Amino acid sequence: MWATQLPEASYLTRMSDGTVKQINPFTGSDVWTVPGRGNRPLGIVRPERRPLAPGQHAVYCAFCSERYLETPPEKARVVREGESWRTLRRLPAEELFTTTAEFRRIPNLFEILSFDYWHQNYGYEIPDDIRQRQAAYLSTEAGLEHVCAVVKQRLTAGGMSEIEWEQMSTADKLERATGFFGGTHDVIVARRHFVDDATHDHQLASSGTLTPEEHLAYIAFTVESMRSLYEANRYARYVSVFQNWLKPAGASFDHLHKQLVAIDERGVQIELELSRLRANHNLFNEAAVNYAAYQNLIVAENDHAVVFAGFGHRYPTLEIYSKSAAPEPWLHSAEELEAMSNLIHACHAATGADVPSNEEWHHKPMDVDMPMPWRVMLKWRVSTLAGFEGGTKIYLNTIDPWMLRDRVVPELFRLRTEGRIAADTRIAIECECRPNCLRYNPLLR
Repeated sequence: MWATQLPEASYLTRMSDGTVKQINPFTGSDVWTVPGRGNRPLGIVRPERRPLAPGQHAVYCAFCSERYLETPPEKARVVREGESWRTLRRLPAEELFTTTAEFRRIPNLFEILSFDYWHQNYGYEIPDDIRQRQAAYLSTEAGLEHVCAVVKQRLTAGGMSEIEWEQMSTADKLERATGFFGGTHDVIVARRHFVDDATHDHQLASSGTLTPEEHLAYIAFTVESMRSLYEANRYARYVSVFQNWLKPAGASFDHLHKQLVAIDERGVQIELELSRLRANHNLFNEAAVNYAAYQNLIVAENDHAVVFAGFGHRYPTLEIYSKSAAPEPWLHSAEELEAMSNLIHACHAATGADVPSNEEWHHKPMDVDMPMPWRVMLKWRVSTLAGFEGGTKIYLNTIDPWMLRDRVVPELFRLRTEGRIAADTRIAIECECRPNCLRYNPLLR
């Protein structure tokens, strides 16, 4: 690992043949874009599309709205009532189908860090209010039946036989369900599997197919869930938030959802950033947003956030930075939160529903007192790491930052004209000196 910050001139280098060499200013990752390799079509190759039968929209996978009982007991849901949004908590099993959730917060059935991890390593105990909710949910016949069914689903997936299940006592079964109430790996699931007017199974509902208002509710619910995970577990040093869209990007279901995982470390990415940031407190301005602006990589902005084509990433990456002085997402004002949501949404809409992607959130850990803005990376998973990368640690990114900018900017103009992204999105415009100029006007329209 290098000990000092690299000079800005090293971040992006265009070779005489057109090869672009990139260095990530925070991690030191070495990335090359070779001419011609970015001309391949984006998106996944799907099998022949199949028509959807009436009613199939709501039952297609375990995350769909008529299959609530196939997932662990939800912690909360967001419902829409006319023009307003409301969060419902502590719903008993008997009331799961009395409303339709636009977004649900549910425990992950196969969590990364289990309740036993926290309990055995740190002596973590479920807070009293959560234990009361657990008791209330299990006090009804419907709640008890729901929890036992989901416990069985998880154990049989792990190899337990039907005979072994039948031999377990109810107390043993319920002991396996503690993590459904006190766990720290949650999933935020959207209502739709397909867009509402879908006629075939290729018409998936992605982040970009939501309206800006729906996307704001999705982001706000995720931020609130993130805050509550920190509050519930004093041993959590960081809450990782991410969204895997489509199976090539790591999704179990092609159904829109985010994941939140509380962990007991900051993570390698944060530690690398901190090592640079301690030497230069202005690093995020100098080596990210400002440098992107000097390289004409700004894609769009609004009053409280900015998005640019990122550099030094293994995959084509759009970086959305909050301009807020508050590094924690839950401390953002309503206007600041909406601004971030609008640009994240616009990036997803411009990317399209057929492109596998990872949405990664980065924020200041609770035990750090350094200037680390809330920022979101949208990474297009359009290539596969192979032997060259493994042997050299030089990563081939098929789309360089300027190519990424040039793909996204026209889409944003089209989407804004069609009213599908926020109207206050200011988008970069090409320099008028000549067509396809690499310089972009810093005055966004």
